[in-house]
Amino acid sequence: MCDRYVHNIDPVIGEIASVYLWWYGASYTLGMLGAFFWIRRVRASLGYDMHTVFRLTIMLSLGALLGGRLVEVIFYEWPYYSNHLWHVAAIWLGGMSTHGVLLGAVASLWLFCRVSKKKFLPIADELAIAGAYVMGVGRIGNFVDGQIAGSITDVCWAVKFPDLEGFRHPVVLYDGIKNLLLVPLLMFIRSRYPPMGAVLGHFVLWYGFLRIFIDIFREYRSELAGFPPGQEFNLLMTFLGLGLLLWTYRFRGSRESSSDADNLFSTTRAASWVQRSALILLMAIPLVIPSDWTQDVPERYGTRHEGMQHSTIYPSIPDVETPP
Repeated sequence: MCDRYVHNIDPVIGEIASVYLWWYGASYTLGMLGAFFWIRRVRASLGYDMHTVFRLTIMLSLGALLGGRLVEVIFYEWPYYSNHLWHVAAIWLGGMSTHGVLLGAVASLWLFCRVSKKKFLPIADELAIAGAYVMGVGRIGNFVDGQIAGSITDVCWAVKFPDLEGFRHPVVLYDGIKNLLLVPLLMFIRSRYPPMGAVLGHFVLWYGFLRIFIDIFREYRSELAGFPPGQEFNLLMTFLGLGLLLWTYRFRGSRESSSDADNLFSTTRAASWVQRSALILLMAIPLVIPSDWTQDVPERYGTRHEGMQHSTIYPSIPDVETPP
Protein backbone atom coordinates (compact mmCIF):
# COMPACT_ATOMS: atom_id res chain seq x y z
CA MET A 1 0.00 0.00 0.00
CA CYS A 2 1.57 3.27 -1.13
CA ASP A 3 1.20 6.49 0.82
CA ARG A 4 1.76 8.87 -2.07
CA TYR A 5 2.62 12.54 -1.62
CA VAL A 6 0.19 15.35 -2.41
CA HIS A 7 2.11 18.52 -3.30
CA ASN A 8 0.81 21.37 -1.20
CA ILE A 9 3.88 23.57 -0.71
CA ASP A 10 3.39 27.31 -0.81
CA PRO A 11 5.98 28.54 -3.34
CA VAL A 12 5.80 32.11 -2.04
CA ILE A 13 8.34 33.09 0.62
CA GLY A 14 6.60 36.37 1.33
CA GLU A 15 5.64 39.71 -0.11
CA ILE A 16 7.42 43.07 -0.07
CA ALA A 17 5.65 46.17 -1.41
CA SER A 18 3.17 44.01 -3.37
CA VAL A 19 6.02 42.03 -4.93
CA TYR A 20 6.05 38.27 -4.41
CA LEU A 21 9.27 36.54 -3.33
CA TRP A 22 9.54 32.95 -4.58
CA TRP A 23 11.33 29.84 -3.37
CA TYR A 24 11.97 29.00 -7.02
CA GLY A 25 13.82 32.28 -7.53
CA ALA A 26 15.65 31.76 -4.24
CA SER A 27 17.17 28.58 -5.68
CA TYR A 28 18.95 30.74 -8.29
CA THR A 29 20.20 33.02 -5.54
CA LEU A 30 21.57 30.05 -3.60
CA GLY A 31 23.15 28.71 -6.78
CA MET A 32 24.91 32.00 -7.53
CA LEU A 33 26.10 32.20 -3.95
CA GLY A 34 27.47 28.66 -4.13
CA ALA A 35 29.26 29.43 -7.40
CA PHE A 36 30.80 32.55 -5.84
CA PHE A 37 32.17 30.65 -2.84
CA TRP A 38 33.53 27.87 -5.07
CA ILE A 39 35.36 30.34 -7.33
CA ARG A 40 36.75 32.08 -4.26
CA ARG A 41 37.93 28.72 -2.92
CA VAL A 42 39.86 27.74 -6.08
CA ARG A 43 41.06 31.24 -7.01
CA ALA A 44 44.65 30.62 -5.87
CA SER A 45 45.14 27.75 -8.35
CA LEU A 46 43.67 29.92 -11.09
CA GLY A 47 45.65 33.03 -10.24
CA TYR A 48 42.56 35.16 -9.57
CA ASP A 49 42.40 37.97 -7.04
CA MET A 50 39.11 38.96 -5.38
CA HIS A 51 38.49 41.69 -7.94
CA THR A 52 38.53 39.01 -10.65
CA VAL A 53 36.40 36.62 -8.57
CA PHE A 54 33.67 39.23 -8.26
CA ARG A 55 33.90 40.20 -11.92
CA LEU A 56 33.62 36.60 -13.06
CA THR A 57 30.71 35.85 -10.74
CA ILE A 58 28.85 38.94 -11.92
CA MET A 59 29.30 37.99 -15.57
CA LEU A 60 28.27 34.38 -14.95
CA SER A 61 25.16 35.48 -13.05
CA LEU A 62 24.15 37.89 -15.81
CA GLY A 63 24.77 35.29 -18.49
CA ALA A 64 22.82 32.60 -16.66
CA LEU A 65 19.80 34.86 -16.09
CA LEU A 66 19.75 36.20 -19.66
CA GLY A 67 20.33 32.79 -21.22
CA GLY A 68 17.72 31.07 -19.07
CA ARG A 69 15.13 33.70 -19.89
CA LEU A 70 15.78 33.92 -23.63
CA VAL A 71 15.79 30.16 -24.25
CA GLU A 72 12.54 29.84 -22.28
CA VAL A 73 10.94 32.63 -24.30
CA ILE A 74 12.12 31.47 -27.73
CA PHE A 75 11.90 27.70 -27.49
CA TYR A 76 9.20 27.09 -24.89
CA GLU A 77 6.87 30.11 -24.73
CA TRP A 78 7.11 31.74 -28.14
CA PRO A 79 3.36 31.41 -28.95
CA TYR A 80 2.70 33.82 -26.09
CA TYR A 81 5.70 36.12 -26.28
CA SER A 82 5.53 36.54 -30.05
CA ASN A 83 2.33 38.47 -29.39
CA HIS A 84 3.59 40.13 -26.20
CA LEU A 85 7.18 41.12 -26.92
CA TRP A 86 7.08 43.78 -24.22
CA HIS A 87 6.76 40.98 -21.64
CA VAL A 88 10.05 39.30 -22.54
CA ALA A 89 11.93 41.32 -19.92
CA ALA A 90 9.17 40.86 -17.32
CA ILE A 91 10.94 38.16 -15.34
CA TRP A 92 8.38 38.51 -12.53
CA LEU A 93 5.92 36.78 -14.87
CA GLY A 94 8.03 33.65 -14.60
CA GLY A 95 9.79 31.29 -16.94
CA MET A 96 13.44 30.13 -17.06
CA SER A 97 15.13 27.33 -19.00
CA THR A 98 17.83 25.21 -17.37
CA HIS A 99 19.48 24.57 -20.73
CA GLY A 100 19.44 28.32 -21.29
CA VAL A 101 21.06 28.90 -17.91
CA LEU A 102 23.91 26.61 -18.94
CA LEU A 103 24.28 28.17 -22.39
CA GLY A 104 24.24 31.69 -20.91
CA ALA A 105 26.83 30.79 -18.29
CA VAL A 106 29.16 29.24 -20.90
CA ALA A 107 28.79 32.25 -23.21
CA SER A 108 29.55 34.69 -20.39
CA LEU A 109 32.56 32.62 -19.31
CA TRP A 110 33.90 32.65 -22.87
CA LEU A 111 33.44 36.42 -23.02
CA PHE A 112 35.16 36.84 -19.65
CA CYS A 113 38.14 34.83 -20.82
CA ARG A 114 38.41 36.76 -24.08
CA VAL A 115 38.22 40.16 -22.41
CA SER A 116 40.46 39.23 -19.46
CA LYS A 117 42.89 37.14 -21.55
CA LYS A 118 42.41 34.15 -19.25
CA LYS A 119 42.55 30.48 -20.18
CA PHE A 120 39.09 29.02 -20.72
CA LEU A 121 39.52 25.35 -19.84
CA PRO A 122 41.03 25.67 -16.32
CA ILE A 123 38.18 27.82 -15.00
CA ALA A 124 35.59 25.88 -17.03
CA ASP A 125 36.72 22.67 -15.31
CA GLU A 126 36.29 24.29 -11.91
CA LEU A 127 32.94 25.85 -12.77
CA ALA A 128 31.59 22.51 -14.00
CA ILE A 129 31.49 21.39 -10.36
CA ALA A 130 29.75 24.58 -9.29
CA GLY A 131 27.40 24.23 -12.26
CA ALA A 132 26.25 20.79 -11.16
CA TYR A 133 25.45 22.20 -7.72
CA VAL A 134 23.60 25.19 -9.19
CA MET A 135 21.46 22.96 -11.41
CA GLY A 136 20.69 20.62 -8.52
CA VAL A 137 19.55 23.44 -6.24
CA GLY A 138 17.51 24.91 -9.08
CA ARG A 139 15.61 21.65 -9.51
CA ILE A 140 14.69 21.67 -5.83
CA GLY A 141 13.26 25.14 -6.41
CA ASN A 142 11.27 23.74 -9.36
CA PHE A 143 9.74 21.08 -7.13
CA VAL A 144 8.86 23.52 -4.35
CA ASP A 145 7.05 25.56 -6.97
CA GLY A 146 5.12 22.50 -8.14
CA GLN A 147 6.72 22.72 -11.57
CA ILE A 148 7.71 20.15 -14.23
CA ALA A 149 5.39 17.25 -13.61
CA GLY A 150 6.01 13.89 -15.22
CA SER A 151 3.62 11.39 -16.72
CA ILE A 152 0.90 9.68 -14.72
CA THR A 153 2.15 6.65 -12.80
CA ASP A 154 1.26 4.32 -9.95
CA VAL A 155 4.74 4.09 -8.39
CA CYS A 156 4.84 4.56 -4.62
CA TRP A 157 6.81 7.81 -4.82
CA ALA A 158 4.41 9.46 -7.27
CA VAL A 159 3.33 13.03 -6.53
CA LYS A 160 -0.03 14.76 -6.96
CA PHE A 161 0.90 18.15 -8.42
CA PRO A 162 -1.31 21.26 -8.10
CA ASP A 163 -4.21 21.41 -10.56
CA LEU A 164 -3.14 18.28 -12.46
CA GLU A 165 -5.03 15.03 -12.56
CA GLY A 166 -3.50 11.88 -11.17
CA PHE A 167 -0.22 11.06 -9.45
CA ARG A 168 2.84 11.70 -11.56
CA HIS A 169 6.55 11.03 -11.77
CA PRO A 170 8.47 13.74 -9.88
CA VAL A 171 10.89 14.10 -12.79
CA VAL A 172 12.20 17.38 -11.44
CA LEU A 173 13.47 15.56 -8.34
CA TYR A 174 15.00 12.83 -10.51
CA ASP A 175 16.94 15.51 -12.36
CA GLY A 176 17.87 17.38 -9.18
CA ILE A 177 19.28 14.24 -7.55
CA LYS A 178 21.18 13.43 -10.74
CA ASN A 179 22.73 16.92 -10.78
CA LEU A 180 23.75 16.81 -7.13
CA LEU A 181 25.29 13.35 -7.58
CA LEU A 182 27.42 14.79 -10.37
CA VAL A 183 29.19 16.97 -7.79
CA PRO A 184 31.07 14.13 -6.01
CA LEU A 185 31.66 12.40 -9.35
CA LEU A 186 33.27 15.51 -10.84
CA MET A 187 35.29 16.16 -7.69
CA PHE A 188 36.62 12.59 -7.85
CA ILE A 189 37.57 13.04 -11.51
CA ARG A 190 39.22 16.35 -10.62
CA SER A 191 41.25 14.66 -7.86
CA ARG A 192 42.79 12.31 -10.46
CA TYR A 193 44.45 15.28 -12.21
CA PRO A 194 42.95 14.66 -15.65
CA PRO A 195 43.94 16.76 -18.69
CA MET A 196 42.42 20.21 -19.00
CA GLY A 197 38.84 20.11 -20.22
CA ALA A 198 38.13 16.60 -18.92
CA VAL A 199 36.03 17.69 -15.93
CA LEU A 200 34.00 20.00 -18.18
CA GLY A 201 33.59 17.22 -20.74
CA HIS A 202 32.34 14.78 -18.12
CA PHE A 203 29.85 17.35 -16.82
CA VAL A 204 28.43 18.10 -20.27
CA LEU A 205 28.28 14.40 -21.17
CA TRP A 206 26.66 13.05 -18.04
CA TYR A 207 24.31 15.99 -17.56
CA GLY A 208 22.87 15.55 -21.06
CA PHE A 209 23.07 11.76 -21.36
CA LEU A 210 21.43 10.91 -18.03
CA ARG A 211 18.74 13.52 -18.53
CA ILE A 212 17.67 11.82 -21.78
CA PHE A 213 16.34 8.90 -19.71
CA ILE A 214 14.87 11.15 -17.02
CA ASP A 215 13.00 13.25 -19.55
CA ILE A 216 11.29 10.16 -20.98
CA PHE A 217 8.97 10.50 -17.99
CA ARG A 218 8.43 14.22 -18.53
CA GLU A 219 5.47 15.81 -20.29
CA TYR A 220 6.78 18.53 -22.59
CA ARG A 221 4.33 21.15 -23.80
CA SER A 222 5.93 21.87 -27.17
CA GLU A 223 8.06 20.29 -29.88
CA LEU A 224 11.01 21.41 -31.97
CA ALA A 225 11.49 19.65 -35.31
CA GLY A 226 9.28 16.83 -34.13
CA PHE A 227 11.05 16.29 -30.80
CA PRO A 228 10.60 17.84 -27.37
CA PRO A 229 13.04 20.78 -27.26
CA GLY A 230 14.58 19.57 -24.01
CA GLN A 231 15.49 16.22 -25.54
CA GLU A 232 17.17 17.91 -28.48
CA PHE A 233 19.30 19.91 -26.09
CA ASN A 234 20.07 16.71 -24.13
CA LEU A 235 21.27 14.93 -27.27
CA LEU A 236 23.35 17.94 -28.29
CA MET A 237 25.01 18.08 -24.86
CA THR A 238 25.72 14.35 -24.96
CA PHE A 239 27.53 14.56 -28.29
CA LEU A 240 29.35 17.75 -27.28
CA GLY A 241 30.53 16.09 -24.06
CA LEU A 242 31.74 13.02 -25.94
CA GLY A 243 33.53 15.14 -28.48
CA LEU A 244 35.21 17.24 -25.81
CA LEU A 245 36.39 14.15 -23.92
CA LEU A 246 37.76 12.51 -27.06
CA TRP A 247 39.59 15.70 -27.98
CA THR A 248 40.86 16.20 -24.43
CA TYR A 249 42.24 12.72 -23.89
CA ARG A 250 43.49 12.47 -27.46
CA PHE A 251 45.74 15.48 -27.10
CA ARG A 252 46.37 15.04 -23.36
CA GLY A 253 46.31 18.73 -22.57
CA SER A 254 48.22 19.27 -19.35
CA ARG A 255 46.40 20.24 -16.18
CA GLU A 256 48.60 23.18 -15.39
CA SER A 257 47.46 26.04 -13.29
CA SER A 258 46.63 29.23 -15.10
CA SER A 259 49.65 31.24 -16.20
CA ASP A 260 48.27 34.01 -14.04
CA ALA A 261 48.99 32.02 -10.88
CA ASP A 262 52.56 33.27 -10.67
CA ASN A 263 51.30 36.84 -10.55
CA LEU A 264 48.54 36.26 -8.01
CA PHE A 265 50.14 38.14 -5.16
CA SER A 266 51.67 40.85 -7.30
CA THR A 267 48.26 42.16 -8.39
CA THR A 268 45.95 41.34 -5.47
CA ARG A 269 43.17 43.81 -6.24
CA ALA A 270 40.30 43.79 -3.79
CA ALA A 271 36.69 43.89 -4.92
CA SER A 272 35.29 47.39 -5.22
CA TRP A 273 32.09 48.57 -3.57
CA VAL A 274 30.53 48.76 -7.04
CA GLN A 275 31.26 45.08 -7.64
CA ARG A 276 29.93 44.10 -4.23
CA SER A 277 26.75 46.10 -4.75
CA ALA A 278 26.25 44.69 -8.25
CA LEU A 279 26.64 41.11 -7.03
CA ILE A 280 24.21 41.65 -4.15
CA LEU A 281 21.68 43.13 -6.59
CA LEU A 282 22.10 40.21 -9.01
CA MET A 283 21.54 37.73 -6.19
CA ALA A 284 18.41 39.59 -5.07
CA ILE A 285 16.79 39.88 -8.52
CA PRO A 286 16.00 36.15 -8.90
CA LEU A 287 13.86 36.26 -5.76
CA VAL A 288 11.04 37.85 -7.80
CA ILE A 289 11.13 35.12 -10.48
CA PRO A 290 8.41 32.47 -10.26
CA SER A 291 8.34 29.40 -12.44
CA ASP A 292 6.13 29.49 -15.50
CA TRP A 293 3.96 26.84 -13.84
CA THR A 294 2.63 29.23 -11.21
CA GLN A 295 0.95 31.29 -13.88
CA ASP A 296 -1.43 28.41 -14.56
CA VAL A 297 -2.90 28.52 -11.06
CA PRO A 298 -3.37 32.23 -10.25
CA GLU A 299 -6.27 31.46 -7.92
CA ARG A 300 -3.79 29.72 -5.63
CA TYR A 301 -0.67 31.83 -5.97
CA GLY A 302 -2.03 35.24 -6.84
CA THR A 303 -2.44 36.94 -10.20
CA ARG A 304 0.57 38.83 -11.59
CA HIS A 305 -0.85 39.25 -15.08
CA GLU A 306 -4.21 38.07 -16.35
CA GLY A 307 -2.95 37.35 -19.86
CA MET A 308 -0.05 35.16 -18.82
CA GLN A 309 -1.78 31.78 -19.08
CA HIS A 310 -0.20 28.81 -20.82
CA SER A 311 -3.36 27.64 -22.55
CA THR A 312 -1.27 25.87 -25.19
CA ILE A 313 -0.22 23.47 -22.45
CA TYR A 314 -3.57 22.91 -20.77
CA PRO A 315 -6.36 23.95 -23.14
CA SER A 316 -8.94 22.94 -20.52
CA ILE A 317 -8.15 26.02 -18.43
CA PRO A 318 -11.29 28.17 -18.67
CA ASP A 319 -11.49 31.77 -19.78
CA VAL A 320 -8.14 31.72 -21.52
CA GLU A 321 -7.64 32.74 -25.12
CA THR A 322 -5.31 30.36 -26.94
CA PRO A 323 -2.47 32.22 -28.69
CA PRO A 324 -2.42 31.82 -32.48
